[in-house]
Amino acid sequence: MKINGATAIVTGANRGIGRAFAQHLLERGAAKVYAAARRPETVDLPGVEPIRLDITDSEQVRRASEIAGDVTLLVNNAGINTFQDLVEGDLDKIRLDLETHLFGSLSMIRAFAPALAAGGGGAIVNVLSASSWFALRGVDSYHVAKAAQWAMTNGVRLELADQGTLVTGLHLGLADTDLVADIDGPKLPPSQVARAALDGVEDDRWEVLVDDWSKGVKSSLALDPRPFYENLTLPA
Repeated sequence: MKINGATAIVTGANRGIGRAFAQHLLERGAAKVYAAARRPETVDLPGVEPIRLDITDSEQVRRASEIAGDVTLLVNNAGINTFQDLVEGDLDKIRLDLETHLFGSLSMIRAFAPALAAGGGGAIVNVLSASSWFALRGVDSYHVAKAAQWAMTNGVRLELADQGTLVTGLHLGLADTDLVADIDGPKLPPSQVARAALDGVEDDRWEVLVDDWSKGVKSSLALDPRPFYENLTLPA
Protein backbone atom coordinates (compact mmCIF):
# COMPACT_ATOMS: atom_id res chain seq x y z
CA MET A 1 0.00 0.00 0.00
CA LYS A 2 1.49 3.33 -1.09
CA ILE A 3 0.19 6.62 0.28
CA ASN A 4 1.27 8.50 -2.83
CA GLY A 5 -1.71 8.43 -5.17
CA ALA A 6 -4.10 6.92 -2.63
CA THR A 7 -7.62 8.13 -2.01
CA ALA A 8 -8.38 8.25 1.71
CA ILE A 9 -11.22 8.97 4.08
CA VAL A 10 -10.42 10.02 7.65
CA THR A 11 -13.12 10.11 10.31
CA GLY A 12 -12.96 12.79 12.99
CA ALA A 13 -10.72 14.78 10.66
CA ASN A 14 -11.57 18.25 11.94
CA ARG A 15 -9.07 18.20 14.82
CA GLY A 16 -6.42 16.29 16.73
CA ILE A 17 -5.11 13.03 15.32
CA GLY A 18 -7.67 12.99 12.52
CA ARG A 19 -6.60 16.37 11.23
CA ALA A 20 -2.95 15.29 11.46
CA PHE A 21 -3.77 12.20 9.40
CA ALA A 22 -5.44 14.29 6.71
CA GLN A 23 -2.51 16.72 6.59
CA HIS A 24 0.13 13.98 6.38
CA LEU A 25 -1.83 12.19 3.68
CA LEU A 26 -1.78 15.32 1.56
CA GLU A 27 1.90 15.92 2.25
CA ARG A 28 2.71 12.36 1.22
CA GLY A 29 0.97 12.66 -2.10
CA ALA A 30 -2.52 11.28 -1.56
CA ALA A 31 -4.61 12.01 -4.62
CA LYS A 32 -7.71 12.85 -2.58
CA VAL A 33 -8.55 13.07 1.11
CA TYR A 34 -12.14 13.04 2.35
CA ALA A 35 -12.19 14.74 5.75
CA ALA A 36 -15.20 13.37 7.62
CA ALA A 37 -16.66 15.12 10.66
CA ARG A 38 -20.01 15.50 12.38
CA ARG A 39 -19.71 19.22 11.61
CA PRO A 40 -17.89 19.49 8.26
CA GLU A 41 -17.87 23.27 8.52
CA THR A 42 -15.22 22.88 11.25
CA VAL A 43 -12.78 21.24 8.83
CA ASP A 44 -10.17 23.94 8.19
CA LEU A 45 -7.48 22.07 6.28
CA PRO A 46 -6.98 23.29 2.69
CA GLY A 47 -6.96 20.62 0.02
CA VAL A 48 -9.36 18.12 1.60
CA GLU A 49 -12.98 17.36 0.74
CA PRO A 50 -15.18 17.69 3.84
CA ILE A 51 -17.96 15.15 4.42
CA ARG A 52 -20.68 15.23 7.06
CA LEU A 53 -20.42 12.00 9.03
CA ASP A 54 -21.47 10.70 12.40
CA ILE A 55 -20.21 7.12 12.41
CA THR A 56 -23.02 6.06 14.77
CA ASP A 57 -25.61 7.13 12.17
CA SER A 58 -26.06 4.26 9.68
CA GLU A 59 -27.65 6.49 7.04
CA GLN A 60 -24.76 8.97 7.15
CA VAL A 61 -22.30 6.07 6.89
CA ARG A 62 -24.15 4.77 3.84
CA ARG A 63 -24.15 8.20 2.18
CA ALA A 64 -20.45 8.66 2.90
CA SER A 65 -19.66 5.33 1.24
CA GLU A 66 -21.52 6.49 -1.86
CA ILE A 67 -19.80 9.89 -1.97
CA ALA A 68 -16.35 8.40 -1.33
CA GLY A 69 -16.74 5.26 -3.41
CA ASP A 70 -13.19 5.58 -4.78
CA VAL A 71 -11.48 5.19 -1.38
CA THR A 72 -8.39 2.98 -1.11
CA LEU A 73 -7.53 3.88 2.51
CA LEU A 74 -9.95 4.11 5.43
CA VAL A 75 -8.75 5.72 8.68
CA ASN A 76 -11.14 4.99 11.55
CA ASN A 77 -10.12 7.76 13.92
CA ALA A 78 -13.39 9.20 15.26
CA GLY A 79 -13.92 8.49 18.93
CA ILE A 80 -15.21 9.70 22.28
CA ASN A 81 -14.54 9.14 25.96
CA THR A 82 -17.51 9.41 28.32
CA PHE A 83 -15.31 8.83 31.42
CA GLN A 84 -17.57 6.24 33.03
CA ASP A 85 -16.94 3.51 35.57
CA LEU A 86 -18.76 0.26 34.82
CA VAL A 87 -20.59 -0.60 38.02
CA GLU A 88 -22.02 2.79 38.94
CA GLY A 89 -21.54 4.75 35.72
CA ASP A 90 -24.24 5.91 33.32
CA LEU A 91 -25.15 2.83 31.28
CA ASP A 92 -26.32 4.92 28.31
CA LYS A 93 -22.91 6.62 28.16
CA ILE A 94 -21.14 3.26 28.43
CA ARG A 95 -23.21 2.08 25.48
CA LEU A 96 -22.28 5.25 23.57
CA ASP A 97 -18.57 4.45 23.99
CA LEU A 98 -19.19 0.99 22.54
CA GLU A 99 -21.52 2.30 19.85
CA THR A 100 -18.82 4.69 18.67
CA HIS A 101 -15.59 2.73 18.92
CA LEU A 102 -16.85 -0.77 18.14
CA PHE A 103 -20.04 -0.53 16.13
CA GLY A 104 -19.32 2.82 14.48
CA SER A 105 -15.89 1.74 13.26
CA LEU A 106 -17.26 -1.64 12.18
CA SER A 107 -20.06 0.07 10.25
CA MET A 108 -17.45 2.07 8.36
CA ILE A 109 -15.50 -1.07 7.53
CA ARG A 110 -18.59 -2.92 6.34
CA ALA A 111 -19.64 0.07 4.20
CA PHE A 112 -16.25 0.68 2.61
CA ALA A 113 -14.98 -2.90 2.21
CA PRO A 114 -16.48 -3.22 -1.31
CA ALA A 115 -14.75 -0.02 -2.46
CA LEU A 116 -11.44 -1.21 -1.03
CA ALA A 117 -11.84 -4.54 -2.79
CA ALA A 118 -12.65 -2.80 -6.08
CA GLY A 119 -9.50 -0.72 -5.72
CA GLY A 120 -7.27 -3.74 -5.28
CA GLY A 121 -7.52 -4.22 -1.53
CA GLY A 122 -6.22 -1.01 -0.03
CA ALA A 123 -5.86 -0.55 3.71
CA ILE A 124 -7.71 0.25 6.92
CA VAL A 125 -6.21 1.97 9.96
CA ASN A 126 -8.10 1.59 13.23
CA VAL A 127 -6.93 4.15 15.78
CA LEU A 128 -6.90 2.18 19.03
CA SER A 129 -5.11 2.86 22.30
CA ALA A 130 -2.91 1.36 24.98
CA SER A 131 -6.19 1.51 26.91
CA SER A 132 -7.23 -1.50 24.85
CA TRP A 133 -5.11 -3.54 27.26
CA PHE A 134 -5.65 -2.16 30.76
CA ALA A 135 -8.44 -0.87 33.00
CA LEU A 136 -8.34 2.41 34.93
CA ARG A 137 -10.89 3.81 37.34
CA GLY A 138 -12.82 6.66 35.81
CA VAL A 139 -12.31 5.54 32.21
CA ASP A 140 -13.29 1.88 32.30
CA SER A 141 -16.01 2.34 29.70
CA TYR A 142 -13.36 3.65 27.29
CA HIS A 143 -11.15 0.66 28.10
CA VAL A 144 -13.98 -1.78 27.35
CA ALA A 145 -14.82 -0.01 24.09
CA LYS A 146 -11.21 0.07 22.93
CA ALA A 147 -10.67 -3.56 23.92
CA ALA A 148 -13.71 -4.48 21.84
CA GLN A 149 -12.43 -2.39 18.92
CA TRP A 150 -9.05 -4.14 19.15
CA ALA A 151 -10.74 -7.55 19.02
CA MET A 152 -12.84 -6.37 16.08
CA THR A 153 -9.69 -5.19 14.31
CA ASN A 154 -8.13 -8.64 14.66
CA GLY A 155 -11.30 -10.26 13.34
CA VAL A 156 -11.86 -8.10 10.26
CA ARG A 157 -8.16 -8.40 9.39
CA LEU A 158 -8.66 -12.13 8.83
CA GLU A 159 -12.00 -11.69 7.09
CA LEU A 160 -10.66 -9.11 4.61
CA ALA A 161 -7.37 -10.87 3.89
CA ASP A 162 -8.80 -12.68 0.86
CA GLN A 163 -9.61 -9.36 -0.83
CA GLY A 164 -6.09 -8.08 -0.14
CA THR A 165 -7.03 -5.41 2.43
CA LEU A 166 -4.39 -4.56 5.02
CA VAL A 167 -5.87 -3.84 8.47
CA THR A 168 -3.51 -1.95 10.78
CA GLY A 169 -4.22 -1.38 14.47
CA LEU A 170 -2.66 1.77 15.92
CA HIS A 171 -1.91 1.95 19.65
CA LEU A 172 -0.60 4.87 21.69
CA GLY A 173 -0.67 6.36 25.16
CA LEU A 174 -1.65 10.02 25.42
CA ALA A 175 -1.70 12.35 22.44
CA ASP A 176 -2.16 16.10 22.66
CA THR A 177 -5.83 16.24 21.69
CA ASP A 178 -9.08 17.66 23.08
CA LEU A 179 -10.10 14.14 24.17
CA VAL A 180 -7.50 14.14 26.98
CA ALA A 181 -7.10 17.88 27.49
CA ASP A 182 -7.90 17.57 31.21
CA ILE A 183 -5.40 14.77 31.83
CA ASP A 184 -1.95 15.80 33.02
CA GLY A 185 1.25 14.30 31.69
CA PRO A 186 3.39 14.30 28.56
CA LYS A 187 1.49 13.82 25.32
CA LEU A 188 2.54 12.80 21.85
CA PRO A 189 2.13 15.34 19.05
CA PRO A 190 -0.71 14.18 16.78
CA SER A 191 1.63 14.55 13.80
CA GLN A 192 3.95 11.89 15.28
CA VAL A 193 1.02 9.50 15.66
CA ALA A 194 -0.20 10.00 12.10
CA ARG A 195 3.30 9.67 10.67
CA ALA A 196 3.94 6.40 12.51
CA ALA A 197 0.62 4.96 11.34
CA LEU A 198 1.17 5.83 7.69
CA ASP A 199 4.71 4.45 7.85
CA GLY A 200 3.19 1.26 9.22
CA VAL A 201 0.72 1.05 6.35
CA GLU A 202 3.47 1.44 3.79
CA ASP A 203 5.49 -1.22 5.63
CA ASP A 204 2.51 -3.62 5.53
CA ARG A 205 2.32 -3.83 9.32
CA TRP A 206 -0.63 -5.33 11.18
CA GLU A 207 0.02 -3.30 14.30
CA VAL A 208 1.81 -0.05 15.13
CA LEU A 209 2.75 0.80 18.71
CA VAL A 210 3.73 4.46 18.65
CA ASP A 211 5.41 4.82 22.04
CA ASP A 212 7.30 2.86 24.67
CA TRP A 213 4.32 3.11 27.02
CA SER A 214 2.14 1.11 24.63
CA LYS A 215 4.88 -1.44 24.07
CA GLY A 216 5.32 -1.90 27.81
CA VAL A 217 1.60 -2.32 28.45
CA LYS A 218 1.22 -4.91 25.71
CA SER A 219 4.25 -6.87 26.89
CA SER A 220 2.61 -7.20 30.31
CA LEU A 221 -0.37 -9.14 28.94
CA ALA A 222 1.43 -12.47 29.17
CA LEU A 223 2.11 -11.95 32.87
CA ASP A 224 0.06 -12.09 36.08
CA PRO A 225 -1.95 -8.82 36.01
CA ARG A 226 -1.67 -8.11 39.75
CA PRO A 227 1.89 -6.66 39.70
CA PHE A 228 1.01 -4.52 36.68
CA TYR A 229 -1.95 -2.90 38.45
CA GLU A 230 -0.14 -2.57 41.76
CA ASN A 231 2.59 -0.58 40.03
CA LEU A 232 0.46 1.18 37.44
CA THR A 233 1.48 4.75 36.69
CA LEU A 234 0.50 6.69 33.61
CA PRO A 235 3.20 8.08 31.29
CA ALA A 236 5.27 10.68 33.12
